Formats: sequence, C-alpha cells, structure tokens
Amino acid sequence: MSEDGGRPAGGRLIGGRYRLTERIGSGGMGTVWRAADELVGRDVAVKQPRLPGDPQDAAHQRAYHRLQREARAAARVEHPGAVAIHDVVVEDGLPWIVMELIRGESLHEVLRRGALPPAEAARIGLAVVGALRAAHAKGIVHRDVKPANVLLGEHGRVVLTDFGIAHIQGEESLTTTGEFVGSLEFIAPERMSGRGAGPAADLWSLGVCLYAAVEGWSPFRRTTLESTLAAILSAEPPQPERAGPLGPLIVRLLAKDPDRRPETGEVAAALESVAEGWPVPHGDLTAPQEASGLRQFAEDTGTVRVGRASSVPPAPDPAQEPERAEGTEGAAADTRTDAVDPVRPAPPEPRRRPSRLLAGTLAGGLLIAGGVWLGTSFADGGSGPAGKGTPVRAGTDSAPLVPEPKTPADGEVWTARPEKDLGAVLHLPRQYVRFHEQGGADDQPRMAIYDNDEVVQVRLTQWDKAPASPMGRAREQAETWAGYGKSKTLYTPTSFHGYEAVIADTTYETEGTVTRVMELMVLTDDSRMYELRVDMPKGTAHEKRGTAVFKGVRERLEIDP
Repeated sequence: MSEDGGRPAGGRLIGGRYRLTERIGSGGMGTVWRAADELVGRDVAVKQPRLPGDPQDAAHQRAYHRLQREARAAARVEHPGAVAIHDVVVEDGLPWIVMELIRGESLHEVLRRGALPPAEAARIGLAVVGALRAAHAKGIVHRDVKPANVLLGEHGRVVLTDFGIAHIQGEESLTTTGEFVGSLEFIAPERMSGRGAGPAADLWSLGVCLYAAVEGWSPFRRTTLESTLAAILSAEPPQPERAGPLGPLIVRLLAKDPDRRPETGEVAAALESVAEGWPVPHGDLTAPQEASGLRQFAEDTGTVRVGRASSVPPAPDPAQEPERAEGTEGAAADTRTDAVDPVRPAPPEPRRRPSRLLAGTLAGGLLIAGGVWLGTSFADGGSGPAGKGTPVRAGTDSAPLVPEPKTPADGEVWTARPEKDLGAVLHLPRQYVRFHEQGGADDQPRMAIYDNDEVVQVRLTQWDKAPASPMGRAREQAETWAGYGKSKTLYTPTSFHGYEAVIADTTYETEGTVTRVMELMVLTDDSRMYELRVDMPKGTAHEKRGTAVFKGVRERLEIDP
C-alpha cells in the first residue's frame, strides 16, 4: 500500500487524528482511503488529492480550487442521499477531504454483474433524484452523475458522492476553453455543445444511469471518444426494451432539449410509482394517483378539484354539505419517499408546554449552521394587510367564494386572528394563543404559530414568492416527513378562493410515535404561497380534535387578494 509518490501511506496520520488504514478507491482527482478517526473512534473515508504539475502552474491551481469546491459543495447538501462531509484537513499544502464511510459497493460494480429490475433501478434513482433536488435547491449542479458515483450502502441506503466538479451558481468557472471534466458518456448534450449546464443536465445523466441499469449497457457508449460525442449530440438512444414502466420516463429524461425534460418533482413521482408498484401517471407526473385503499390516512381531506376557477369548477361549498366525508371524489396519491428535504420541520413533541414547543420550533425552524438550512414547514403567502370580512377574487364583484364562518355544533367559539404581515386572517378556537412568529420581508418565509397547551398545533406560513407549485411543495414536505421514519402521504389537488391548491395528509412514525400532519398549500395569482399546517398525534382523541381544527381553520381562512 503506497501513495502515488511511492511512499507508504498505510498508518499515516492526517490532520493529527485520521489514521489511514486501507486504500479503497481512486479517480482522476485523487485516492480514497479508509481511515480511523482516533479522536471519536469511528471509521471515515479520506480523499487524498492528486494534482497535476507544479504548485505554481495554472492547472495545479485549478485542481486545487476544484477540490476545495468539492468540499464546499458537498457540505452544503444536507440529504441522506448525499455523502456527508466531516472535515477538510490541509496536509502537505493540499486539502484532504474527510467524509462518511459508506460500506457497500457502487452501482457501477453492481451493474458489472448484470442489469437490475425496473423497480430496483427506480428505488436507486429515487434516492439520487432526492439528493439532486437538495443540491439544486442550494444552487449546486453535480455535473458528474454516473454509476461509479452512486454508492449502495447497508440497509438499502443509496448515496450520491463526488461533488468534485460540481458547478456552484455564482462562482467563476474553473475550467478553461477546451478543457472538459466529467465522464463523457453520461454528460448532457448542452454541456458538450458549450451551452452550459443547469439542473436539467443532471437529470439527463440520471436518465443514462437508469437506462444502463435496466438494459445492462450504456446507450451512448461507442468505441471512440469522437463517436461517443457524436452519439450524445445527435443520435437517439434505442428504445428501452427491459425498462417496463420506467421506459417513458427514461425517454423523457434523454430529450436533447433540456426544456423538454421533466423536473425533479415529476421524476421523483414516476420513480416512486415504479419502485412501489403503483400505476405510473401519464402526462404530468405530479398528478395524483388512485389510492382508495388509503382512506385511513386522509378521511377528511378536501375535494378533488384541480387548478383555478377560470379553468375548472370551484370546490363545492362546504356550507351545502356540512356532514359530508371529504376526499371521496377523484384521484389521490399515496407516496413514501426515502429522502429528506434540507428544509426540515421538527416533529411535534408529545404533550408540549409553550416554552418547550417554542424551543422545539426554533430548533426545527429556520436555522443556518455551516451553510446548511434546516427549517420548519413553510409556505408562501401575501405581503399585504389582512383582508377584512369574507374574501372575494381580485378584480371581480362576484359573491364570496368561501362561506362565512360557521358556528360549530358543539358551541365552540372561534375568533378572528389578523396576521397583517402575512396578509391573512386566521379564525381559531378561542383558547388558542399565538406564541411564536418568525421571518419578514427580508427573511422569507414568514410564520405564525398557535398552540392551546395541547398537542394540536396550528401554523400559517407565507412566502412573497412561491418556492414551488402547490403539488411540488407538498411533495417536498412528504420527503421531509419520510426522513423521520416510515411515512405515507395522500395528495388532493383542489382550489381555494379560486386559486390552485393542494391538501397533503401525512402520517409518519418516529421512535414509536405516530404523527399526523395536515397541510393546505395555496398559490395565488401573484405567485405568493400560503401553507396552513396542523400537527396532531395519530390514533388518539387528539387526532379527532386536530382534524376538526384543520377543517375549521381551512374553511375560515381569509387571504387578502
């Protein structure tokens, strides 16, 4: 065992704490070692840099900065599908990257033994697209998604690694004219033609990986570099024959025009359907699927009405059907993801007092630590003053689209809680108190949280600029809940005040506690977003209380148009 210069490396101590023990891999940018962290007593992976030329050469300097960028890029991506960076140690004037050790093998090694079934390929792809979504949210494009960089660890874990050539938006390019980095056969055509690389380029590479996984061979690999390049730029890949339900998605991912490729939310929806054996939606891959057998997770979700009032019928008036069990019409999707969004809301604590809940909310709220965002469940909304009375659509003289608040049959008193900064009015049972707020015009999103010293919590969140579509936001939240443990989410597209909306009803389990979260995401015509969320323990008397509160708050919510 030796370093590239021939010197023995086994047993060498790096950074005063990382003892190299075994060489486990190598690539164009360096060698990866297994090492023992003698400070905390755990095994880690250490990437030893391999840089060309003299330290004063331009090529050497570019490689040095590329290694530094790898560490910064990977450290900014907080996701179980992305390798975790523990430390960066400068040794011999070079940055050695210390990362978590993934025990297993790469997808490249697995495919040497043969192709994978479509469901297994979809499961792997779902974890990769989750990591890519987290990276893209940080302005990071991976640029080298390939089977060798997809590691399959213990307990079914899938990890995307090697952000060494990642492009971080806002940073200057570290390649010179004519210089190319990345594995050729997995590179998107827009990069080959010099048009740059956005998030769609990573999805192309994922499509090539999926094709290779199910067919057993790479669709653009040729005998020479020139012929491979020509195939990527101009040749259409052969129609997948073994992909089964993955075939249509792979074809869409390999579109030459990046604008024709699906977005990450659509890709995740299709991959999840294949992995779970559900029917794959056609057209818009974020469209909900039939889940009639999952009523226990959403017995009181809203009616299924998609889009805005100008193009679809409005949701039925709740005042005309007060006792109707909602969620009985249309399609919905039950989804379980294995990903965690970097914006992670904290699960509700059992039996909270306001002081404890505040601490938990702040811990799970909008924190920035080491460049990584951790946050509570957020949704966009308006910035104008709270509306008075019953809301109507802007620019019309029509009758109110939502009925006046109803008096509950049990005589419970509801009171209006104006949220001027959020441009909304909440109506809540009288015993609820507002105990926490955060955000502002320059610190999006804004949030107001109410609690009544029980375990049922209500929060309203608002963005001036929506971070995603209502369905996209709902799916991001579903990934977050899945990060806590086994989870299921039922989506119900609907309308609210004539605006596009989605109701997401999630049940997740963590440390033996089952929690239910009901959310309403609303996108206004001026691109604001609101998210109403109610947390409750499932399978208890509080669940019935929580679902009633969610329904009542939703019916009474006023948004200033």
